[in-house]
Amino acid sequence: MSSVIILLILVIAVALIFEYINGFHDAANAIATVVSTKVLTPRKAILYAAVLEFCGAFFGTHVAKTIGSGIVNSADVIQPVILCALLGAVAWNLFTWFFGLPSSSSHALIGGLLGAAIAHNGLGVVNGYGLLTRVIIPMFASPLMGFLIGFSVMLTLLWIFAKASPERINKKFKSLQLFSAGVMAFSHGSNDAQKTMGIITLSLMTAGFIHPDASGGFPSIPLLVIVICALTMALGTASGGWKIIRTMGSKVIKLKPIHGFAAETTAASTILTCSFFGIPVSTTHIISTAIMGVGSTIRFSAVKWGLVGNIVLAWFLTIPVCAVLSAVLYKLFVG
Repeated sequence: MSSVIILLILVIAVALIFEYINGFHDAANAIATVVSTKVLTPRKAILYAAVLEFCGAFFGTHVAKTIGSGIVNSADVIQPVILCALLGAVAWNLFTWFFGLPSSSSHALIGGLLGAAIAHNGLGVVNGYGLLTRVIIPMFASPLMGFLIGFSVMLTLLWIFAKASPERINKKFKSLQLFSAGVMAFSHGSNDAQKTMGIITLSLMTAGFIHPDASGGFPSIPLLVIVICALTMALGTASGGWKIIRTMGSKVIKLKPIHGFAAETTAASTILTCSFFGIPVSTTHIISTAIMGVGSTIRFSAVKWGLVGNIVLAWFLTIPVCAVLSAVLYKLFVG
């Protein structure tokens, strides 16, 4: 077996490990609120989320193509670059999971890809426009949207149901939250599963097994790659991720079904819109800030801002730390 084949198999294996970790690391995105409000038991919520994340992975491939060619020049990427990018992202995901911090798997992968690619061939490999419009601007805009829309949706619901009894509201929104949690899980699959699809397709292209499309652009994502990535993420979600679920579901703000519905609806609609336009946003950032926005309508002090500060710090560190990790790995093992 040639060294090219061996390296390709290794890259795909690590990519699927990343996808699996992404599933249990980001499981909280889809199910933390529905578990904390006791609408579903943890086991039922995880299985529910896993099925819908699998389905969401088939919602287009725009994000996969952005990861594969919109951030760094795919012509300057070789297999060791992809491998080091994945290893850096996996290391950061495991570190933040251990401490229960809901950091972004998406930004971990993007940071890893940037660091390894720059270490390989300099700053010229970076697609500056793509990085700015597809990563940097959404990195700040999407959490802000999550907070503001979550706050606005919650205020609207409170106004609509101002005269209803708390018991009636809880009963009504327990049913509605089943729907909103399902859409949230679907939206997470639609964005996060595609990132590994893009990486695996890029590795197949650099190894010469698939070729650019007729216009010389990034190729279509093979159906087998979509299925494998969707299944891997679903299995990862099914394995849980309880530390982050506890942080998202109860440590930031104590939630009731109406709050969970508002946060999930806000986050899911934002993520699905970004998936449609091929923007690889952080689902973690969006649902976290939606929860904060919703919680702020109770009273501003109800949100545990000290914990929020730790989460935000993890957000800002993710891309640069993963870039440095992957760059160091590349220099150590490739040169």
